[in-house]
Amino acid sequence: MMRLSPPPPVTSRYLTVAEHPRPVLRSGTRRGFYQPRWGKDKESFQLDTAHTRPFRLRPLYPSKSTDARNPTTMASSAAAAPDSGRAALLKAFDESRTGVRGLVESGVSAVPDLFVHPEGPYASVPLAPPGVSIPVVDLSLPAPLAAAAAAEAARDWGFFYLVNYDAIVPSDYPARALAAVRAFHELPAPERSTHYGRAMGGGVSYSSNVDLFRSPAASWRDTIQLMFGPTRCETELIPPVCRSEILEWEAHSAAVGRAVMALLSQGLGLGETALEETSCLEGKLMVCHYYPVCPEPDRTMGLVPHTDPGVVTVLAQDGVGGLQVKHTTEDGESYWVDAKPVPGALVINVGDLLQMMSNDTYKSVEHRVVMNSREEARVSVAVFYNPGKRGESVFYGPLPGLVSSENPPKYRSFTMSEFMGAFFKRDLASKALIEHFKL
Repeated sequence: MMRLSPPPPVTSRYLTVAEHPRPVLRSGTRRGFYQPRWGKDKESFQLDTAHTRPFRLRPLYPSKSTDARNPTTMASSAAAAPDSGRAALLKAFDESRTGVRGLVESGVSAVPDLFVHPEGPYASVPLAPPGVSIPVVDLSLPAPLAAAAAAEAARDWGFFYLVNYDAIVPSDYPARALAAVRAFHELPAPERSTHYGRAMGGGVSYSSNVDLFRSPAASWRDTIQLMFGPTRCETELIPPVCRSEILEWEAHSAAVGRAVMALLSQGLGLGETALEETSCLEGKLMVCHYYPVCPEPDRTMGLVPHTDPGVVTVLAQDGVGGLQVKHTTEDGESYWVDAKPVPGALVINVGDLLQMMSNDTYKSVEHRVVMNSREEARVSVAVFYNPGKRGESVFYGPLPGLVSSENPPKYRSFTMSEFMGAFFKRDLASKALIEHFKL
């Protein structure tokens, strides 16, 4: 790994990056895209799920048809459709078993309505001024300086770049893992579809949109999920094309997670093993996202604004970009800041659990993935860390060393089963998780 020069001492820990342009509507149809044809009723389309060739969106049934196979799929207005109609569209898309990548392979020239975010996904909060960036934490600095930088970033931003971690990660990672994940998602549809399924049977799944049937609009991404703790997945279920690289990165990212938790524990004034001793390294979910090229990047999103539920997230991303972090200044002004890909840097962020465990010292902030206007798919691999001890007699909440009569707990105690139950009852964009446990 190329070693990055440390940032200027403590007074300036920001990378200088150019402003990332807002996604724009392409003026023309992408070459080679297939333009779906309307039926006479301008509603009915059939999603061909045969896996011997790329599937097509094509008219099949008249509007009065009640055939259960008719998904009235991607061209119907999802916003206007009744719940039962929308459910049929979602089911048809999911049963294609090829995800958003399959839509692109079929040649769609417009974002299907199921994926359209009708209120304008990029209009509510402005982009940050040019030159604003999330902070940098240099792992090669003396431990007290690195811990102080990490704590300040976690307090003020909830995000930071981690650089100079080459002492614990080989130079060819995470690049090899990102390339292997891309290779899986770009397999031919018949081969890829054999792995498709929402159930985490054996701790591995490949699907599109984990909250597909709960969110008001689907997002433009496909995902491999792998559970590595507290119960480890059946590794033979990981697709062979990316298996060895994923397993290697799981081990290397664990070293990163341990180092980051040590810094954040020290930043709270606790011992460096405080978070690790609370089993925060033992629960581990790896999520490998693939964001295909999008014909209309201003009409959909790769990932809606959300916070991560766990303790800490370690993110590796390729060079395409699209991650944005919502930052609110001391004056109450909010804007979206581009977390641009920086060679040799990982992205670290605080999750909801750490905000609660730190009694609001650190903050879990909203972030999103915008669709880019480049002719290349984006790939990222995130590892979410959370407590591994899950018994009904094991409770989590503000760490005992952080509460006192002067600083009373801001959250009640809860078990991990209660916490995960609250998480899975909401859609990804919901902000109610932390509020559910607030005193």
